[in-house]
Amino acid sequence: MNTWKKIYCRTFQTALKTALPFLPYRKPKIMGSVKSIPDVLIKNHCSRVLIVTDEGIRKAGLTKRLQKSLSDSGIPYSIYDKTVPNPTTANVAEARDMYVSEGCSAIIGFGGGSSMDCAKALGVCIARPNASLAKMKGILKVHKKLPLLIAVPTTAGTGSETTLAAVITDAETRHKYAINDFPLIPRYAVLDPKVTVSLPPFITATTGMDALTHAIEAYIGRSTTPGTRKDALAAVKLIFENLDNAYLDGSNIEARRNMMKASFYAGCAFTKSYVGYVHAVAHSLGGEYNVPHGLANSILLPLVLEAYGETVHKKLARLAVEIGIADKNTPEEEAASDFIQAIKEMKKRFQISDAIGEIKEEDIPKLSHYADKEANPLYPVPVLMDAEELEQFYYMLMKP
Repeated sequence: MNTWKKIYCRTFQTALKTALPFLPYRKPKIMGSVKSIPDVLIKNHCSRVLIVTDEGIRKAGLTKRLQKSLSDSGIPYSIYDKTVPNPTTANVAEARDMYVSEGCSAIIGFGGGSSMDCAKALGVCIARPNASLAKMKGILKVHKKLPLLIAVPTTAGTGSETTLAAVITDAETRHKYAINDFPLIPRYAVLDPKVTVSLPPFITATTGMDALTHAIEAYIGRSTTPGTRKDALAAVKLIFENLDNAYLDGSNIEARRNMMKASFYAGCAFTKSYVGYVHAVAHSLGGEYNVPHGLANSILLPLVLEAYGETVHKKLARLAVEIGIADKNTPEEEAASDFIQAIKEMKKRFQISDAIGEIKEEDIPKLSHYADKEANPLYPVPVLMDAEELEQFYYMLMKP
């Protein structure tokens, strides 16, 4: 990256970090069961609620407990279940039409990150009916309060129940972009481990490593605060202690509950301290090839950490101590290397590949351009890289 662009990026990031204490961040109110939702809707005088989810979740019966609770409380509801992985502007438009035609006044995002992103973007459309989603791209462009938004995560990974971001893919261009503003933070987050019990082992693994990526990227970035460092450390420790158990025994409620806590803490950390190039590259792959976000993050994480080099050794060493694979006397470079190796071994245990076969070499300049545009100047990464430098990661992911 050229010197002037580096100066611009670091100046932008410093200004944002300086402003952090004055920005209206908030954490959602936590509920432990979907059975608590009707009371919240009644308290807020909501006449009808739209549940935004996907077809797989609905077919698996995961929404039944929520539907029963709503029916028992006499609260009418509609369900939009056409959300796709990496939700599109078309999904949001369909959900908006249903919300308006059915006379809804509240939204429940029920599912993984895709369902919650769709629910948040729907809320933006309701709050700003005369503005296109594309015009909301970037930071602090929504401004208006969304309808009551309740997030029910069915995976322990995305952290979307805590964040101010919605990531949407343009249905025509396949360009993936983020909308970031404080009104997008859900008012309530329902951390109910029972809705994650039927999650397949591979999805449990990749979404768990998505949470790990959130925590690590927030922790090693240059815009941390005492609070985000504490949340990130807690998340990393919980993930290393519980993800294997949740992967091997999906009915282990304690492991599931702890993974939901980890995802929540990681979400709180990166909401303030942001992520890094793992996410920027992963988002471009999700937009172009529909690669699941957690999977892309899982594959990329150790590669990007190695590319950061000595700039992250001290912080990765601290994480290595936190999970018990090093002590305070271990040389930083050695402890950092051990931590990256622990991530690689975790990937092997979960049978996560090292490659993404969909990548086409001719697409790489476009993909790296998208990643560069997303990350710079916003993400306070340890080492700045431009589009040309980011190309290395796509080549690393191509099958030989």
